[in-house]
Amino acid sequence: MPGIQIRLAGTDGESVEAILEESAAARDFRALLPLTLTLTDYNATEKIADLPRRLSMEGAPVSIDPEPGDLAYYAPWGNLAIFYKDFGTSRGLVRLGRLSRIPDAFRRSGPVSVTIEAVP
Repeated sequence: MPGIQIRLAGTDGESVEAILEESAAARDFRALLPLTLTLTDYNATEKIADLPRRLSMEGAPVSIDPEPGDLAYYAPWGNLAIFYKDFGTSRGLVRLGRLSRIPDAFRRSGPVSVTIEAVP
């Protein structure tokens, strides 16, 4: 069964769809939507933003090896991470879903404001 589709819409007018995984953390994230966040660059690899609350870690793996396009939750810090470059296995990282493509704005070093919402 396919996961829930969401949309990330940037203030620059660019938007991208993502599919959430079937997991407790992804369902918890979905319950926060709609959500407007300012994503900042981290390690020239990902865009990150704090979430308003921690997500459920029930049934989550100990670690994942994120790939470009992964939408993830980093439990130790309680933040959302969207990877635009490859990265190694990270303990405490949980995949929430996958972007259909990586927006151009994510590849630039500055902050990006996005609204994340469920697609009806």
